[in-house]
Amino acid sequence: MTSENIGLEKSGGLRAILLAGLTAGALDITAASVNLWIIAEKSPLWTFQSVAGGLLGSEKTHNGGYGTAALGLAIHFFIALTAAAIYYLASRKLKFMVSQAVLSGMLYGIFVWLFMNLIVLPLTPLKITYAFGSVVTGLIIHILCIGLPIALIIRRFSK
Repeated sequence: MTSENIGLEKSGGLRAILLAGLTAGALDITAASVNLWIIAEKSPLWTFQSVAGGLLGSEKTHNGGYGTAALGLAIHFFIALTAAAIYYLASRKLKFMVSQAVLSGMLYGIFVWLFMNLIVLPLTPLKITYAFGSVVTGLIIHILCIGLPIALIIRRFSK
């Protein structure tokens, strides 16, 4: 399958995916870092390392210094870029995802949160517990910092 077959060249799809993924990734990691700093007094370095914990486990990752923080950031942006690519590709077939970008983006943010928390995280060595406040905060962050930016940027490049 070439990039022409999925519309990447014709509509600036690669630029749309990169901008949407990098924007969502930056907004999400910033929101998570600020939230954890305020709520749990954890540094952004700790937040970045926590993402790497999905591969390395919690104990190993927090003893890894800047190396595991860099790994966590790389993993985080890979996930954000993947989320943007999936939205972009789905929006080529499901046109309402472009025409109704705000609603679609909000729903996509919820979908991404559900996918990460019900499918991805249970497959990692991390032991995750959920408090009502963290679920609400996580959903709000995913709606505002992931779903909406991805949908709005994809819409912008789809015109």
